Amino acid sequence: MRRGIAATALVASLALAATACGGSDDSGKSSGPVTITWWDTSNATNEAPTYKALVKEFEAANKDVKVKYVNVPFDQAQNKFDTAAGSKGAPDVLRSEVGWTPAFAKKGYFLPLDGTEALKDQSKFQSSLITQAQYEGKTYGVPLVTDTLALVYNKALFKKAGITEAPKTWDELKADAAKVQDKAKVPGYWGSTQAYYAQTFLYGEGTDTVDASAKKITVNSDAAKKAYGTWLSLFSGKGLHKADTTADAYAHIQDAFVNGKVAAIIQGPWEITNFYKGSAFTDKSNLGIATVPAGSTGKAGAPTGGHNLSVYAGSDKAHQTAALKFVNFMTSAKSQTEIALKNSTLPTRDDAYTAEVKADPGIAGFQGVLSAAQPRPALPEYSSLWGPLDTELPKIAGGKESLDKGLSNAELAIAKLVPDFSK
Repeated sequence: MRRGIAATALVASLALAATACGGSDDSGKSSGPVTITWWDTSNATNEAPTYKALVKEFEAANKDVKVKYVNVPFDQAQNKFDTAAGSKGAPDVLRSEVGWTPAFAKKGYFLPLDGTEALKDQSKFQSSLITQAQYEGKTYGVPLVTDTLALVYNKALFKKAGITEAPKTWDELKADAAKVQDKAKVPGYWGSTQAYYAQTFLYGEGTDTVDASAKKITVNSDAAKKAYGTWLSLFSGKGLHKADTTADAYAHIQDAFVNGKVAAIIQGPWEITNFYKGSAFTDKSNLGIATVPAGSTGKAGAPTGGHNLSVYAGSDKAHQTAALKFVNFMTSAKSQTEIALKNSTLPTRDDAYTAEVKADPGIAGFQGVLSAAQPRPALPEYSSLWGPLDTELPKIAGGKESLDKGLSNAELAIAKLVPDFSK
């Protein structure tokens, strides 16, 4: 879901200005290869080289199509595509975060893929991921990679503290954190103040930010208050690291974990390759991966994330035909297997989980927690609902406002995003 992209805004803007032309390079002429543009939003350092290599494989096998590859910083891509599509200058193919897919489909920017070459292997994909790529009964993306959140932990530090298995509840996590502090002399757990990571606590209480089917805002409900109360309690106590409310909090938490300075965090599989680069995980088998702890309802869950490949509805027929062929190639079992082996990301189709892929302990571990992942509702505005919480949660965790005040503020802001929802 979340990942850092090493690229400057200036370089990105120059590249996009040069390439955000849909398929206009050859104006749909039949002479010569058709050139399509693909905006890839993967990590430019750890993941992009694999995708670039696959582009070359595709071009070698399809002499009638050329692919203009552009790596777009993930945190800029949604707004840039929205602007480009609105002016008829979008790329032919976008690596779309799952939350963006229904939002862009609602605007008419994505081509329905049902019955096209892109989705000819639809039965091979995990059905829940296809459902998540749909809007009003039509499919607007082909799942490329999937992810969810898990409790990742340092097995050696847990063993030093006499802990033999991962905690199954937040209370167990608190007790384990204290043991780690006593025996290993490092914090046992460091939580995030980002709304996406706090989502697991809502699921643990059987609730969500909104109830999409009832068209009701639930972020300030009793169940949500209990969930966020548990989340807040994990920033104070023996073995629990205090909240980091700085702009670099994500990097601070990640760095501490990979170097053995904290025993456990909540994280996603997009960081697997970075885990292995840390001093604590030169032995990959030291990485423990477990389902996030359960809430008071006994439920444990985390949001389903990942990325789809979507085709721009504004491209002409020749470019759409080429784009559909490209999407089919990139999401094939062969390509997904190659991506998994080189990037340690999770495939979206069962036939890509080969023995070699599952030999990666990170992939095998996250595959084991996917069953607890909860798909997002088919609400175009859903991903944007985390914005108000990303504003309020750091204030709450940092002691600058009360939980009640923060959730009340978030409720008011969310009401503006979904004005037809009741409180």
